[in-house]
Order: sequence, then structure tokens, then C-alpha cells
Amino acid sequence: PGRRRCRGPGGRMGLEPLFQAWSYFRRRKFRQCSDLCSQLLERPPGEQAAWSLKMRALTEMVYVDEIDMDEEGIAEMMLDENSIAQVARPGTSLKVPGTGQGGGPSPAVRPVTQSGRPITGFVRPSTQSGRPSTMEQAIRTPRTALTARPITSASGRYMRLGTASILTNPDGPFINLSRLNFAKYAQKPKLAKALFEYIFHHENDVKNALDLAALATEHAQFKDWWWKVQIGKCYYRLGLYREAEKQFKSALKQQDMVDTILYLSKVYLRLDQPVTALNLFKQGLDRFPGEVSLICGIARIYEEMNDISLAADYYKDVLKQDNTHVEAIACIGSNHFYSDQPEIALRFYRRLLQMGVYNCQLFNNLGLCCFYAQQYDMTLSSFERALFLAENEEETADVWYNLGHVAVGIGDLNLAYQCFRLTLVNNNDYAEAYNNLAVLAMRKGHIEQARALLQTASSLAPHMYEPHFNFAILSEKVGDLQRSYTAAQKSEEAFPGHVDTQQLLKQLKEHFAML
Repeated sequence: PGRRRCRGPGGRMGLEPLFQAWSYFRRRKFRQCSDLCSQLLERPPGEQAAWSLKMRALTEMVYVDEIDMDEEGIAEMMLDENSIAQVARPGTSLKVPGTGQGGGPSPAVRPVTQSGRPITGFVRPSTQSGRPSTMEQAIRTPRTALTARPITSASGRYMRLGTASILTNPDGPFINLSRLNFAKYAQKPKLAKALFEYIFHHENDVKNALDLAALATEHAQFKDWWWKVQIGKCYYRLGLYREAEKQFKSALKQQDMVDTILYLSKVYLRLDQPVTALNLFKQGLDRFPGEVSLICGIARIYEEMNDISLAADYYKDVLKQDNTHVEAIACIGSNHFYSDQPEIALRFYRRLLQMGVYNCQLFNNLGLCCFYAQQYDMTLSSFERALFLAENEEETADVWYNLGHVAVGIGDLNLAYQCFRLTLVNNNDYAEAYNNLAVLAMRKGHIEQARALLQTASSLAPHMYEPHFNFAILSEKVGDLQRSYTAAQKSEEAFPGHVDTQQLLKQLKEHFAML
């Protein structure tokens, strides 16, 4: 009694500024936390706690989880110095299409990407980048989910992230790295870890981050597994995959962690060693039974190796452990759809809707499932919702393309023509729409227009067999046998098991033999 609580202005309870900043940080209000720490640092003497907290706040503002962040850009693909076997054994390579042992669905049923693998049910960075055969194709072909431009170098993307983050402080960078004495900070483990993450994620200065990590692990007498993982991440970012592998293996010997297993698997996948990555995941499951990220990693690799049935089994195992795993539900639903089971796929996509996933892609898939399951009352309303929710022109193009398919299915070819034209209005690089417009033009007898459309489609998507085959058929009909033979050979290369292409080639060879 007799004592009074300290009150702030306006009669409210006041908080100690550093505690207020920590409260902002805990509530993920990083901008307010950073501003308050800046005010604290302006007062003499600047508190080390405020300095460290501001570093952590700035890091969290641009933090990207390195485990899922794996874009392989043009520079990484075309200028890769790691030698990969050109003729890999079946089931041992991700770079060479058609080396999967699982005998996945044919391209006639399930479309393939330009890397030769069937499209997945869930967009990931690794599913967006293909393996183009030439630099020209790499630059021309759109491969990303959200842009018509190809992915540029991943290192360039990180660099842009680092330069943009300087804007967080109008007076310039928060820490002048060139003046820091890393040897001094390496002797303070808690401060060194915050400083490393700031340099690595916010400033994107991998070389300085590596120097700090090397000094810190030396100070810890090489007994701290965390620093070894960070050195491995730096080596991975610099493209030194074998050195990164050594660091991750050393860290695993000291401390068995799921994250380290995932980082090491990334190294093996970049070195095109999927079998080694699978063995690593399976060994990890022996030590961490039921770990969802490890099971999901196995499923992704099998999916990329075109072993769809095994991938689906592992995705089902994921759902046994976590029945709200969006990627597993989407991939199983996609697999059922392409296995001619749209009713079962519909149940999985409805499950995603119940979980709160509410976007254009989901309603697009729901519309297709309803159409093929003959639930016509829901088809158009699903596509209308998808158009309403589309965030960019590429998504809108996908919806119009599917509506064109629905129009073909009900026999309204004029509506189909309009839908495919609208697809091209939204995305001028949509090869499938060019191919289908060519087929409609052929039905109307517009031969030259159809040939031009098919040539455009085959140049945009050389991995698709349909434009090549259609062009071969069309050329054969008008008597241009040489072009027909060349296009049929490209079709056979894209889809070796296509019976109609083989029959056409046989006929053409008989023609040439008679000549």
C-alpha cells in the first residue's frame, strides 16, 4: 500500500522499450520491432540485446526455408560443371527422361512436362524446371507457375532478395560487414548464430557467412553440429556439393536431425543421385519412424522418377500420419483423376475445400472432375468460381482451356473455338491451345491455318507428341511426305509407345521404298 505503478502517457500502463520490442518480435510484427530497436540503439550506449533483436527481426522479414527453396535456373542447368551420365541406367536418374522403372501412365493419358515426367498434382519449384536440350529452348520455354519468363539463375534470385532488403533501413545497411571482426563475434556463440543468419538470409553474403561459420565451428572445437549444417548450406549455395555433403554427414554423426537429412537429400538430388537420396530417407525413417517430411520426400522422388504407383502409396502413408497434408491429398487426387477415377479424385479435392484451401486451381480441378464424373450441374459453376479467383493471366488461361475441353465434350465446337482463343489472349505461349485450335481448323478445312498453328505448338512445346503427330497426319494428307516423316519421327521420340505414330511411319517407309 502507498506505492503507485508507473504509467505511460495517457494514463496507460507503460512497458520497458526492450520488452516491448521483444513482444513485437514474438507476435511477428517485425517492422515495429525493428523500428523500436533502432530507437533504442540511438540512445547511448547502444544495447547489445537491441542490436541482436533487430538483426533477428530483419532476418525473419526475408527468411526463406532453405529445405523447400530449390529453384534450378537456366545458369544451373546449362552451365553445370558436374558431369552426369548421358545414358543412365533405368531408375537411377532424374535428368534423363524415361528412366523410371514404374511404367507410369502414358503421355496419351497424363500430360508430361518438358523434362519427360508426368505433371504432378502439386506445384513445387523442382516440378517447374525442366531439362532443356539447348540454351535457345531454355530461354524461350516458359517453365514457371506464375510467369511466362523462364526461371533465371537461382543465385540471381537470392541476390535480388538481398538488395531489396536494404530498403528496410533508409540510411543504408544496418551492419557494415566489411568492418566486422568475425573472430571476435565467433567467440560469442549466441550472438554469432544471430549474426550468421542475418548475413546469410538478409544480406545474402554467402562468402562472409561462410567465414563466420568456419571461425565459429573452430571456436566450438568442431563439436557443434549446428555450425556444420550452416557451412553445408553455404557450400550448397556456392555449388560445392561434395563439400556440402561432407559437412552434412559430419553433422549427422554428432546430432541426428530430420532437417540435416533433408538438406543432404537436396545435395544428392542436385547431383542426380535419386537412389542414394531414397536410401538416406529410408534410413532416416528407421530412426524417426512416421516422420512426415521424410515420407513425403520419398514420394516426391518416386513421382519424379515416373513411378506413380509407388509415389501414391507413400503419399497415402503421409496421410496416415497427417490427414491434413495438402500436397499428399492433391497428388493422390491428381493420380486418381488421370487413372480414370474422377469420382474418387472429386472426394480428395472436396476434402481440400473443407480444409480451407480456396483458390483458382482447386476449383479448376473440381470442374474437371465434375465433368468427367458426369455431374454436369456443378461443372460450369466450378469453372466460374475458378475464373473469379484467378490471380493472374496464366491461371485464367488454364480455366479457359479446360472450358474449351468441356465444350468439345458436349459437341459445341464454336464455343470450344472461342474458349481456346481466349486461352491464347491470356497466355500467348499455351502450346496445347494452339494444337487444339489446329484440330478445329482442320475440321473446317483450313489446312494452311492448321499447319501454322501446329508449327507454333511444336516449337513452343517440343516435348509434346500431339502437335508433331497432327502435323505429320496433315502433311501426309496434302502429299508432303518428307515433312510428314520428319514430324512423325519427332512424335515417336516424344512418345515411343504411340501406336498411330508407328503405323504412320510404317506407311511412309513403304511409300519411300516404292519410290
